[in-house]
Amino acid sequence: MLKPSYIIANKDEVIKSLKKRNFNSEVLIEELISLDNKRKIIQTEYESKLSQSNSISKNIGKLFKEGKKEETVVLKEKSLKIKNETKSLSEKLNIIKIQINNILFQIPNVPNLNVPNGNTQDDNIVIYESKIKINPKAKIPHWELAEKYDIIDFELGNKITGSGFPVYKGKGAKLQRALISFFLDCNISSGYEEVQVPHLVNEKSAFGTGQLPDKEGQMYSIPTDNLFLIPTAEVPITNIFRDQIIDEASLPILKTGYTPCFRREAGSYGSHVRGLNRLHQFDKVEIVRVDHPEKSYESLELMKDQIKSVIEKLELPFRIVTLCGGDLGFTSALTYDFEIYSPAQDKWLEVSSVSNFETFQSNRLKIRYRSTDGKTGLAHTLNGSSLALPRVLATIIENFQTDEGIKIPKVLQSYTGFQLIK
Repeated sequence: MLKPSYIIANKDEVIKSLKKRNFNSEVLIEELISLDNKRKIIQTEYESKLSQSNSISKNIGKLFKEGKKEETVVLKEKSLKIKNETKSLSEKLNIIKIQINNILFQIPNVPNLNVPNGNTQDDNIVIYESKIKINPKAKIPHWELAEKYDIIDFELGNKITGSGFPVYKGKGAKLQRALISFFLDCNISSGYEEVQVPHLVNEKSAFGTGQLPDKEGQMYSIPTDNLFLIPTAEVPITNIFRDQIIDEASLPILKTGYTPCFRREAGSYGSHVRGLNRLHQFDKVEIVRVDHPEKSYESLELMKDQIKSVIEKLELPFRIVTLCGGDLGFTSALTYDFEIYSPAQDKWLEVSSVSNFETFQSNRLKIRYRSTDGKTGLAHTLNGSSLALPRVLATIIENFQTDEGIKIPKVLQSYTGFQLIK
């Protein structure tokens, strides 16, 4: 979340920037300023009472030693009164802090200056498009090909759990596993350290990366234990660094990890969610960076290039878009989306988002760095899908379909052990 001090000091700029998101923040910010002024008054009074209480306590000890019992009794009564007043002020202070935080939770991240204006995904700006030719024979959608070659069973998943939980079979399962290994190996060779993390997180972790309270309805929860199934590996991997102060020399920190991801996707219906287009459980490989504020946008470009190189090796037609303000995620300052073309569906499918959150997450998580002069500051956090598997698998099946079967991209053949699904 944004710091209240930053919002107040840059009020007009923040209001103007958030309008790029189509988010009107004026009322919230005015309320924030009013509450912060009250907080300052109460804080000053609270600290004054604490100072008085400490001074009286010292005098009580001095008078007691001098044997002045009557004066000691008077001071003790005064001390008790001040302590009660201090307690009352502390309670008021806590209430105002909660009210301030409730406002801060509603204010999204300030978009970077390079975020284009716009309301929906139609206003996103294409900044790169590959020159790979579209296969004119690729007309059969992946869900029909999956059934034809018996590699994914959607009905069986529906029987076991429900819709959105497919069962991968035979060469389909092998291809899925091959993609995971390939993605991890690509990331590791680019300097990312692999980590295996829990698939369940506590409330503090979900709050730290911005899933709570903004996306609570999209998460699967286990109320008995107050735990959540992760919607992305970003959550547990970024929380590795929660409440840490990192030496500046150790930055940037690069992590990659594979996890299953779980999303309720409430309200998602229609043809756009058919097959592998949108699932409740899916596999994904993630990359996460913790970086110095002055270098994070250079790192974002490196992450973009990393994901670009992975998709290029798969020989799939893809493009990169810069998300406009209206399509930007709540926590992100700047996001690039990667989309692979689905010839059978005649549309672009998002397979990755790479984002710079600047200090929005690190402020919640208290991820700081210590510079060489001993000063501490909030680090920047970044993450990206490298890659989400369902739509990558879907577009491989569609783009590589032939009369003989589904060809396997050359780069994956050493991982699958076969060249054709037939």
